[in-house]
Amino acid sequence: MGLLDRIASKPPPSAPPESIDVNERHELEIAWPGGPRVVVPPMQLRDACPCAGCIEEGTGRKILDAATIPADIRPLAVDQVGNYAVQIRWSDGHSTGIYTWQTLREVCGLA
Repeated sequence: MGLLDRIASKPPPSAPPESIDVNERHELEIAWPGGPRVVVPPMQLRDACPCAGCIEEGTGRKILDAATIPADIRPLAVDQVGNYAVQIRWSDGHSTGIYTWQTLREVCGLA
């Protein structure tokens, strides 16, 4: 298989995952097309929230202090937003973050 074959067989960065599931440890298990199934701890995902309450819009500076996230944080609901993202409702009451497929890839270390 040559370089062009490998490039052509990779899904675009904006491709949706094949599945997103919450396991018994409240971690998100994300299966990417043509790639790995990645397990993301809830604390890591909550800390990566891209909403305006967690990230300053004008500068991109992180506002959220990770020390304020409860140690027992867990997703209560994961809802698809259009064809480009999911919105997660968290046990700490936070629910404004929209995680695009690209954001999820970055959190998974795939971007």
